[in-house]
Amino acid sequence: MDNQNKNRRHVWITGASSGIGYALAERMAKSGDKVAISARSKDKLAELVNKASNIDAFPLDVTRQEDVGETIGAIEQSGPIDLAVLNAGAWSLMDAVDMDVKKVRQGVEVNYMGVIYALRKLLPLMKARGQGHIAIVASVAGYRGLPRSVAYGPTKAALINLAETLKPELEQYGITVSVINPGFVDTDMTRDNPFPMPDLITPDKAAIEIEKGLNAGRFEIRFPWRFTTMMKLMRILPNGVFFWAMKRIMA
Repeated sequence: MDNQNKNRRHVWITGASSGIGYALAERMAKSGDKVAISARSKDKLAELVNKASNIDAFPLDVTRQEDVGETIGAIEQSGPIDLAVLNAGAWSLMDAVDMDVKKVRQGVEVNYMGVIYALRKLLPLMKARGQGHIAIVASVAGYRGLPRSVAYGPTKAALINLAETLKPELEQYGITVSVINPGFVDTDMTRDNPFPMPDLITPDKAAIEIEKGLNAGRFEIRFPWRFTTMMKLMRILPNGVFFWAMKRIMA
């Protein structure tokens, strides 16, 4: 994608008040994109808006379907959304025997249904225009079931499956689909994890990898390479070997 076309891109990023979303919005604005940002935290969005004249804030709770539709409509008043990065996420670490149903439901509503609500509004608009790019932020935690991930991993697995489902169907309408599968990124969500996080990277580094992958139109954007390759290989391990490894990790 050349710089002239790139500078005309209208981007919408959810979950933009911190972490990956914040860093990506800042980076894309510096690259010349017009960036619309959404999250629940108005103060954090305002902080980001103050950093660049081509960033506009649209506070939003992605679990409210009607609000999602209205927000997309408001953003499109200043031009069609060329690229939507659906990044809002909720993370809770819990043991299966101590399952907190409220937190599990929150994970489903934020991580999965928040994406569905956005797609329900975006896809007809992009189809009518014959172009658009949908980027869904999942996680390597969706590759296989991981211990203590009952409220998170299954939602990310669903998003990976969703992206794979959408890609061949939407190509015929000129709509590109990408799925973003980060490893460990140093954010507010991960900072208190009580376990080692191999190959931990900064949000800025994650944003660089995401922007590069999106500009190339890649389907899967994963990083860091070494850790995500190891996790991807776990997808093809025989079940017996995989569960043995999980027991060793838990021990």
